[in-house]
Amino acid sequence: MGIRRTFAGANLKSLRSSRNLRQSELAATLGISASYLSQLENDDRPLTLSLADRLRKAFPVEWQDIPIDRSAELLHTLEEAISDTAQPRKTVTANLSKLVEQFPEFAERFVELHRSHRADQQRLEMLDEALGADNIAGGRLPWEEVRDWFHNVNNYVDELDRHAEAFCATLSQKSETPSIDQMREWLKRRNITLQFERRGPVRRYDSATRTLIINSAQANDSVKFHISWHITTELFRKEINQIVENAELKSETARQLLAIGLGNYMAGALIMPYERFRRAAGEFRHDVDELRHLFGTTFEQVCHRLSTLQRPNARGTPMYFCRVDMAGNITKRHSATRLRFARFGGACPLWIVHEAVAVPDRIHVQLAEMPDGVRYVSIAKGLVKQTGSYARRERRFAVALGCEAAFASEFVYADELNLNCKQSVTPIGESCRICPRGDCDQRAFPPNDREITVDLSRREIVPYQISSR
Repeated sequence: MGIRRTFAGANLKSLRSSRNLRQSELAATLGISASYLSQLENDDRPLTLSLADRLRKAFPVEWQDIPIDRSAELLHTLEEAISDTAQPRKTVTANLSKLVEQFPEFAERFVELHRSHRADQQRLEMLDEALGADNIAGGRLPWEEVRDWFHNVNNYVDELDRHAEAFCATLSQKSETPSIDQMREWLKRRNITLQFERRGPVRRYDSATRTLIINSAQANDSVKFHISWHITTELFRKEINQIVENAELKSETARQLLAIGLGNYMAGALIMPYERFRRAAGEFRHDVDELRHLFGTTFEQVCHRLSTLQRPNARGTPMYFCRVDMAGNITKRHSATRLRFARFGGACPLWIVHEAVAVPDRIHVQLAEMPDGVRYVSIAKGLVKQTGSYARRERRFAVALGCEAAFASEFVYADELNLNCKQSVTPIGESCRICPRGDCDQRAFPPNDREITVDLSRREIVPYQISSR
């Protein structure tokens, strides 16, 4: 594997400008002299592997799309592969750098084996889902197909996102987001009447009279979303249908669900246009309440949108998002991080999202660690959606949002946590059936791939002992 020299002067200057840093300040952060930094910025010297790694760790958001040579990319993936174990060990970057430079074939093979291992884990998760759903002989259900489709595109649909962003600039003019009045005027120009009724479905369109009927019992932010959904699906029907047609889905029901999901995606992208939203998210350090007030959206909509900021060369902070109901079922989920969710309910009981369901209307914060040693700063909030009638019970669920602890400086909710205190960390897992932790007092089931032993003369919290591999 050839090693080419990488010059990143323009990138370093842009980084300093965006962070308002002097040369001396950035040099101190990187542990180099100001004169050395000046040479790097003027492209008089190339970027070394170790310095590129320091930049990636100190500025993970800005540096994730910087084009570094293949050896640096291999070094980064090798570090991730080595740390992704049940008993992660700290490794010295300099030693791995030497390994990449001197034995690149070995490093590449190790990374390939790690990918194979992760694929085996995913198959185990699918088996766990089938066991939990009593569906071991059947295939994926239509809604599962659609969920996996969004997961495979990393929850970002570039064509639709850019169309929505361009249309927002026309519709909202100088405002951050279009208002209900602006959307009403657009509908009026298309000879579509916007009408509100106290009863009925949340949204209904009468094509015969060209009337869009919205249930007025909803909050304004939900009303805005449903109007946006109709506008985007009306305007970009051809683009949505083309994506649905090209999707490898097995049933017509799955295709219809995907069309609805893509409409939801575009509705969010219209009222939270990509670059405006990404810029505001960075400015407010991902304060969800600040963002929802600025864009006139719900708490859940903001959390979901934060997990979609995966545009190449303009990525946001990698986030995970999910929604959990009162029974603990994960009804929505996406992760742009290394965090993986249980594919069927049964999420770890130590995860903060369960407490949020029980104690709504406040933000719960948690520093958690998965079995692979990666730590996450997570927030969760229980939400109650009113129905507008005493005869219909309100809907209750919780949403969770989080990022890896490496991005804590970008996440306002991490400010109150002691990230370096071991006692502050909650050890969580993915699902009891596939979690390797042997010392968890909250375990509901033993791991599928481990033997258990029972000692009648000894009783711990869990009535069995889990064997080691």
